[in-house]
Amino acid sequence: MNKHEHHKNHQASHNNHRKHNNQHEHHGHMLEEFKRRFIVSFLVTIPILILSPMIQSFIGVNWRFTGDLYVLFILSTFLFFYGGMPFLKGSVAELQNKNPGMMTLIALAIIVAYGYSSFTVFGLSGMNFFWELATLIDVMLLGHWIEMRSVKGASNSLEELVKMMPSEAHLVNEEGETTNIPISNLEQGDSVLIKPGEKVPVDGKITKGQSAIDESMLTGESVPVEKQVDDQVIGGSINGEGSLTVTVIKTGEESYLSQVVQMVKEAQESKSRTQDLSNRAAKWLFYIALLAGISTLFIWLVLGYDFSYALERMVTVMVIACPHALGLAAPLVVARSTALAAKNGLLIRRRASFEGARKLQSVVFDKTGTLTEGKFGITDIVLEKGFKEEDVLRLVGSLESQSEHPIARGIVENATERGINLKSPDEFDSITGKGLKGTVEGEDIKVVSPGYMQEQDISYQSEKFEKLSKQGKTVVFVLIDNKLSAMIALADKIRESAKRAIHELKQMNVQPMMLTGDNKQVANWVASQLMLKNVYAEVLPHEKADKIKEIKQNGLKVAMTGDGVNDAPALANADLGIAIGAGTDVAMESADVVLVKSNPNDVVSIIALSKSTYRKMIQNLWWATGYNIVTIPLAAGVLAPMGIVLSPAVGAVLMSLSTVIVAINARLLKE
Repeated sequence: MNKHEHHKNHQASHNNHRKHNNQHEHHGHMLEEFKRRFIVSFLVTIPILILSPMIQSFIGVNWRFTGDLYVLFILSTFLFFYGGMPFLKGSVAELQNKNPGMMTLIALAIIVAYGYSSFTVFGLSGMNFFWELATLIDVMLLGHWIEMRSVKGASNSLEELVKMMPSEAHLVNEEGETTNIPISNLEQGDSVLIKPGEKVPVDGKITKGQSAIDESMLTGESVPVEKQVDDQVIGGSINGEGSLTVTVIKTGEESYLSQVVQMVKEAQESKSRTQDLSNRAAKWLFYIALLAGISTLFIWLVLGYDFSYALERMVTVMVIACPHALGLAAPLVVARSTALAAKNGLLIRRRASFEGARKLQSVVFDKTGTLTEGKFGITDIVLEKGFKEEDVLRLVGSLESQSEHPIARGIVENATERGINLKSPDEFDSITGKGLKGTVEGEDIKVVSPGYMQEQDISYQSEKFEKLSKQGKTVVFVLIDNKLSAMIALADKIRESAKRAIHELKQMNVQPMMLTGDNKQVANWVASQLMLKNVYAEVLPHEKADKIKEIKQNGLKVAMTGDGVNDAPALANADLGIAIGAGTDVAMESADVVLVKSNPNDVVSIIALSKSTYRKMIQNLWWATGYNIVTIPLAAGVLAPMGIVLSPAVGAVLMSLSTVIVAINARLLKE
């Protein structure tokens, strides 16, 4: 790739980053705007309520003065345009899309209330509804603000992926000298030096050196991969203890990480935005309000009543048709469930996906770092005659305490957990690619690989070794004074909480599955420990998202749980993406829900909370719309022959009662 093309790629990535930032800032501005409009509108509402003749008569006071209605009109006009503007604009957008919803219903109520009330100030006989206009705008602004605050948290996944790459690389020139240059300046064919413990800056091929590279966050491979000359390395993986010289193969948008970015982006953009329940209810109420209002006007005129009375009935119906409670029914439950979830370590990032969790039929778990802890633990110690387990662990643990290799860490941790006192070795050295040797307590200790045993022609229990290897375990041999003393088998530790999670999901008739990049033996051993039937192993990172799509095509609603970059496209493609909190920021940003405590059992909690949230929302919508079912016919005057006509003041009491019930019901949502 030439420099010009590279610059273009870099620029395109920068533009995407800037566009994403702009969307994030826009969401923040909208949130602040609703908050500001609510506070100002609420303050203006106080004098409107005090000046309203209907409210004064309702509480039995008379604070009227000359010109009071004009003051009321001016305050209400300001409130109508300032507080009501988001709803007026929103209704225009909904009507242009021929899909009236909450915004159109609110706009209809406030336009009718403001228009009619203004006419009563300037001569039309009837009562004004400025108080109803003000409280409706306040409650709806509050509802929208609560909702927007609950769903805040636009995706930062692209920035998080880019953060995984180091910003600079050590470029090696023909003379073997190194200079630090920005990664964006690297070209195909360049040589770079990667020091121990550093992140690999680009996709490339090793030309010098050998090391174990941790690719777990990228590929899901639990064990660091031993790499040598001619092996390929992936940008974003972490180098182990050796120094490497690498020739650049892919840069910019061709790199593995960039392809993951693209997959995440595509999956997120393809997600449908489900229309919420209250919006659907609002759509029907809009049509009902129009029909009921026009019918009311027509019938009262046909019955011989004068136009001003018929008009007042029509306005009462149309204003009552927009219940304050409906504006709070969903937002209050949303806010409550988000708070409950956060308290229990479940961070909801995308509401629509979370609310759909109640319909899940299968949960796919990544293995490394999700069902397992992502670190080695001893599973078996096969002793030779004459040796004790504690003695072997003390000697091996003392030697391994000098190494940072994951196998060494697993052995040391196990010895420490057992309360074994480790000593500093007198001598310590590594046997290149084969293990470690040293002297502990005057004894010659070696911890070596099967390759070393074959090379030195040392016999061991081959049947036992084969059995452990088939279970996907890593086996090391312990030689004390050149005599075989034990075989130690290690494997990725299985989380206790994973066993409970899988058992409870089965109880809920949700099918648990495992999807991993690790080899079949390891996957099958983990599955047998967890009593898991459905296992997909040796799945390459870019194939994980395809597997999720395949499960969805079989008609199942599916959740994906993972913690690495390699899981990000699959998380984004699932109906519900669940990230384990101890994983990468990338996985977390691609997910709909993040489990802070890295506890797979919390997946069960998500489904349970989603079900109870939905139940509460339905209850609240019934309370909110139930108010309409009762009050619209009464306001229209169906019981007028019996002398019962709903006055606006009684309508206001019922409206308040409905709002209070909805608020209390939302608070009753339990963990």
